[in-house]
Amino acid sequence: MALLDNLKNMLFTPPVQTKAEGSMVGYFNVGSGKGKTLSYDDLASEGYLKNAIVYRCVNEICKGAASVGFMVKSGDDILDNHPLLSLLHRPNPLQSGSEFFNSLYGYLLLSGNSYMLGINGLSGAPRELHLLRPDRINIKGVVGGVFPNKYEYSINGTVQSVYDVDQATGYSDLKQVKLWHPLDDFYGCSPLTAAAMEVDQHNSATRHNINLLENGARPSGAVVFKPQDDQGYKMQLSESQRQQLLTDLNQRFAGSKNAGRPMLLEGDFDWKEMGLSPRDMDFLNMKHMAATDIALCFGVPSQLVGVPDNQTYSNVAEARLALYEETIIPYLRKVESDINEWLVPQYDQDIYFEYDVDAIPALSERRRIIYQNVIGAVDKGIMTRNEAREMVGLSPIDGADDLLVPANLFALNDAPVDPAKDPVLQEDVDLYDDRESEAKAEDITNFPTAGENLKISLKNSQYPQFSFQFAKALYDDKSTVGREVWSAGGNIRGNGAFQNWTKAREGSTTPAILDWIKEREAWCARHTVVDGNQFVGGKTEPNASNIAGVVALIKWGAVNPKLGQQGMKDVVLEVVKKLEGRKDPDEKAISSTVKAGLEEKIKEHNDKYGDSPTKKANLRMLTAVFERGIGAYATNPQSVRPSVRSPEQWAYARVNSFLFALRSGRFQGGKHDTDLFPEGHPLSSKDD
Repeated sequence: MALLDNLKNMLFTPPVQTKAEGSMVGYFNVGSGKGKTLSYDDLASEGYLKNAIVYRCVNEICKGAASVGFMVKSGDDILDNHPLLSLLHRPNPLQSGSEFFNSLYGYLLLSGNSYMLGINGLSGAPRELHLLRPDRINIKGVVGGVFPNKYEYSINGTVQSVYDVDQATGYSDLKQVKLWHPLDDFYGCSPLTAAAMEVDQHNSATRHNINLLENGARPSGAVVFKPQDDQGYKMQLSESQRQQLLTDLNQRFAGSKNAGRPMLLEGDFDWKEMGLSPRDMDFLNMKHMAATDIALCFGVPSQLVGVPDNQTYSNVAEARLALYEETIIPYLRKVESDINEWLVPQYDQDIYFEYDVDAIPALSERRRIIYQNVIGAVDKGIMTRNEAREMVGLSPIDGADDLLVPANLFALNDAPVDPAKDPVLQEDVDLYDDRESEAKAEDITNFPTAGENLKISLKNSQYPQFSFQFAKALYDDKSTVGREVWSAGGNIRGNGAFQNWTKAREGSTTPAILDWIKEREAWCARHTVVDGNQFVGGKTEPNASNIAGVVALIKWGAVNPKLGQQGMKDVVLEVVKKLEGRKDPDEKAISSTVKAGLEEKIKEHNDKYGDSPTKKANLRMLTAVFERGIGAYATNPQSVRPSVRSPEQWAYARVNSFLFALRSGRFQGGKHDTDLFPEGHPLSSKDD
């Protein structure tokens, strides 16, 4: 038995296990209970450079994030030329923008930290951006402190540079982008840290399979020697015989090149298979489980890293969509926020950095579905057009805040109705519309009695139309004064009259609009000879409490024959002037800083375009635009982009948009503040 035991010990070949393999978990110090921080070298070498799954996950995220385009914007305007845009497209002489961002996201994924260094030019704004290796940065600060004290950049233990941190603002020439760490105040936590044990497991399984292949992928066994002498007693091999047998077996049968080679045993030799098979160990399944967990930590669908039999998504397109929506875009928004917080303010301009996620090809199908859904919601009267525009990333436009009904797509609350049949509207009838109940059926059915082919048309009306341009400008003015004047006269039916007037002018011939045209004829017969007469000859001074009749006429597109077009305009303009001149004790004037900024913009604009009276800017004009922007930030928050950090930023964006329209004669987005353009300007709502 001693010989057999010796042969077993010598010929049985267990799986080869290197020191590195056996202590793989030790590299990462996971599972020891010590909670030691993983070094960047370990994370990069053992995780990224030696594991195919980690390599693929990191590159999928980095490649996807670096391929997304970006913009520099001022308000809703996309700036084609700006120093920040040029800098991010070519951060330094050695890297393109794509290479820079690829490295940024790579460092962030492997270490949980990325460090951007800005090298300032003569203007104060950075002229170059560089990325520093995370393992070379040492953060100095008080545990629990708000900001670090400084960042030290070291090579081989020698400090090369120190970057101080402003304790009041947190600003430093070195910007740290980090992932959240639950146990560290200053350093981020890498996804690779959470996946360390799975990386160990996956690498160990890989090494085991390699060792099996190198050993011929054959189970280990023993050569059993059972000789007997002439008397039947068992014999033993000498030491030289034993060594010769071992050498012969290793040379002839060990190694992958001898895999499957038949063994010839003579005499009293026998082969006994021993040890565990790969099926028993099930290393392949263990590798797949570890690979799935690694991909889970990085937020990459397993289909994209080649893990079989775990198809969470029905196809690769869905998996790639999930990768962008659940992983890449959140990383983009984080970096976007850090750039806007650290880099953008250095340009001292009203701008912001934004990734163009709408242009990502993987999201095209999702965008198509969203577009279809919002269009359907608008058509069915579920949401307004401006709500739909917000969902697809577009700016709001004037006149698009009403719900629409499917039949004829006119404003739901503004549809022409008979007030006598609508108790809600009847309750809203005011001094100037209470005579609507006196209308008789024949008043709106006999029109027209004369005119071109007796068609129901505004052209055949015997009552002239008020200036639509003036009415539209008053309607479009969303300032406090504009809303107060517009609301002074008429009721829900009056607001509906303006909407229907607009559609009639655009050529709509729906039954609802044709009925409204006949209704307008009867309304004018009852109101035009009365409303507004109190102002004829200056008998009464116009104010916000007594112009209801004039405003009601405007909403119906009607003219008082005694006042005339100009007389009605004068009444409105007089009231607007008084309202804009009143003092609100709670209203604060613009600061001296804002005033100086606006004056600088005026000078810059007028130096280039001020020779033309229709393009000249002034302080009163820009102050009004700025104050309206401040008000819109509070009263219309849904229109404000998420990246806007203050009412002042939104107000400046409105000023910039106004100046662009002033010099170019066109808006890049929705129209606003048209009443402030000089007379003669193509966008001015003022009547010549």
